[in-house]
Amino acid sequence: MQMHWLFLTVAILSEVCGSSMLKLSGGFSKLWPSIGVIVSFSVCFWALSMTLKTMPLATAYAIWAGVGLVLTALVSVVFFGEKADFIGIVSIGLILLGVVLLNTMSHMSGH
Repeated sequence: MQMHWLFLTVAILSEVCGSSMLKLSGGFSKLWPSIGVIVSFSVCFWALSMTLKTMPLATAYAIWAGVGLVLTALVSVVFFGEKADFIGIVSIGLILLGVVLLNTMSHMSGH
């Protein structure tokens, strides 16, 4: 496994964690979730910056944003009881399709 994939995975997971903590922080009115936001997003952007050393920006950002959005949507449904409707599910499916196509068929080059 190339290291940029490991760093990108860490960036995605810490972004999802940070977004979840943001929801729990109550507008930064609760101490521990607020600290979780700061730590999670700090790790996220550090890991994303490490990813960008060897992966093209457009590819890394599309994967980070797309997969992060999908996972955050899943967390919102599973842990926060938010409802997913048909259009939302189809839209998330299209985002996942875009990430798959980007990784399997794109010829964007970087470094």
